[in-house]
Amino acid sequence: MKVLVTRPIPEPAVERLRAEPATETRMLEEGAALDRAALLDAASEADVIVALLTERMDAELFDRASSLRMVANMAVGFDNVDIAAAEARGIWVTNTPGVLDGATADLALALLLAAARRLPEAERFLRAGRYRRWGPMLLTGQEVHGRTLGILGMGRIGEAVARRAGLGFGMEILYWDERERPDLERELGARRTDLDGLLGAADFVSIHLPLTEGTTGLIGADELARMKPTAVLVNTARGPIVDEEALAAALRSGVIWAAGLDVFEREPEIHPDLLDLDNAVLLPHIASASIPTRLAMAQLAVDNVLALHRGEDPPTPVVRGASRR
Repeated sequence: MKVLVTRPIPEPAVERLRAEPATETRMLEEGAALDRAALLDAASEADVIVALLTERMDAELFDRASSLRMVANMAVGFDNVDIAAAEARGIWVTNTPGVLDGATADLALALLLAAARRLPEAERFLRAGRYRRWGPMLLTGQEVHGRTLGILGMGRIGEAVARRAGLGFGMEILYWDERERPDLERELGARRTDLDGLLGAADFVSIHLPLTEGTTGLIGADELARMKPTAVLVNTARGPIVDEEALAAALRSGVIWAAGLDVFEREPEIHPDLLDLDNAVLLPHIASASIPTRLAMAQLAVDNVLALHRGEDPPTPVVRGASRR
């Protein structure tokens, strides 16, 4: 079995692939997978591709990779994979759920705090030599403890954020999700509401939705206008859920207080207006970038690959493919 790893991943996971009998593993250098022609060429001989969310796994690639049996996506989301094209060709698609919930939830709270309390702006102020003396109105921000947090998408990561915010910061939890969560309603006092109600009531809005046709552009100018002028928007899910141009305009004009973003509409490009705003806290998609979490993600991706190679069912399938090709 020929395995293509599209980007460097933690070495212990790669070592497991290379130690597996009757496998041949090739790992592309950093940046090579971003060269579409190079990726297509490398994929043409692969039986399995361990892919990252930055690589587009689509019909064009599948047609080039005529022996492909699996795309093992090292991510929870799989919007980079053409699911219908994979199903039509009998290609397994797997993801890595459950292992990055804590790290992503931690970063969502970090962005929330940083944006509310103006931490990056305060650090820039200090490093620039502008701090001369303490003052009662110096870089004042929004209170976090005891405020209302609205969570869009109460899946694993949304739940992890809710627990941290509710139990750790005494926040009131509102959520918008197609499923009711009576367990969290009992335990945390969380309340399910509609989108308009959540946006109007929340002091903080944290996005934890998958990217779908229905969620693309979900937060635009109209939705931002429904939020409080003191509200903070946090997005650690997928960039295209938020209209960046509308968000930049809302931040500049004071429609909302601040935003904390780890993902962007056209990564790695960032809307230039956001870069000029002190009330936009911007990170380079690092929500799951703790050393233990990235290793766990890689190991789970490899678990899926090795299960397929050994004739077993992969543990975290998104699309069930053909057992043999």
